[in-house]
Amino acid sequence: MKVLITGGAGYIGSTVATACIEAGIDVVILDDLSKGLRAFCEGRDLYEGDIADPDVLTHLLADHPDIDAVVHCAARIVVPESVADPLGYYDANVGKTIVLLQHLRDAGIARIVFSSSAAVYAGDSGEGADEGSPLGPSSPYATTKAMVEQILKDAASNGDFRAIALRYFNPIGADPKMRTGLQNPVPSHALGKIMQARAAGEPFAITGTDWPTRDGSGLRDYIHVWDLALAHVAAVRRFDEVATLDDPYQVVNIGTGEGVTVRELVAAFERVTGETLPVIETARRPGDQAGAFAVVDRASDVLDWRAERSVDDGVRDAIVWAQKLPSVL
Repeated sequence: MKVLITGGAGYIGSTVATACIEAGIDVVILDDLSKGLRAFCEGRDLYEGDIADPDVLTHLLADHPDIDAVVHCAARIVVPESVADPLGYYDANVGKTIVLLQHLRDAGIARIVFSSSAAVYAGDSGEGADEGSPLGPSSPYATTKAMVEQILKDAASNGDFRAIALRYFNPIGADPKMRTGLQNPVPSHALGKIMQARAAGEPFAITGTDWPTRDGSGLRDYIHVWDLALAHVAAVRRFDEVATLDDPYQVVNIGTGEGVTVRELVAAFERVTGETLPVIETARRPGDQAGAFAVVDRASDVLDWRAERSVDDGVRDAIVWAQKLPSVL
């Protein structure tokens, strides 16, 4: 089996590629290296270019007519940035995906695993969300994910593709063998901000303390990136059982099934490091949500997959990776 991974030089895409290779699946990478690292693609078949570049796509698909499935990870992903630059996000995440899909359709590649996001959910309750929960993306980034899901659903109904949208929650950690991890030394997610605050000797800012959660801070479902990568492997392996000709579009939540508040994430960081982290409380940011955690029964049923690593494991691996990252960069 051979898969094309778009964004395969990035944090999640490169880890998915490693998990696929370890599972005996051949991998081809398409990445423009605007955010991803060439080092993550050593020994892998890398095509450097934009996912909407017709010349790159024509070359890649001609070289690999035996691609069985595409794992589409390429996207811009920073919520505040999407609020500031909505047109850029709609172009990168939606417009370019349409061009990619047109080329895949014309090449006869019909299996798509889409890296979607729990950000598509209304996310204002701090409670569990299953695949039928109300949608309510609250940022341009989240809306781009919902729009691509709708495009895939419509194209699947038309017979162009079969597709599995993996709505995953909040990845943390790194490849446990430290081969790949977050390539951004100043990530914008909560754990990254916690680590930056500790390194700078400054208090960590909890943004919003009046959310409808058990302690007032935002709640997320923090899934270890290696567990997430293994979910992609399961989706590729079981694709034809899940996205059938009769029911060609499927959505599956990928998370731990447990919510962790920002205050609890701070506590996990303190457990792992053995140090106290001072905190301050600030106002909500544009695009923020109370959050939600994944109801993951469907992932267990259709993919035979479940998360195995804890939030402490994710924090520990993230810290080790951050220490290694300067040598990778």
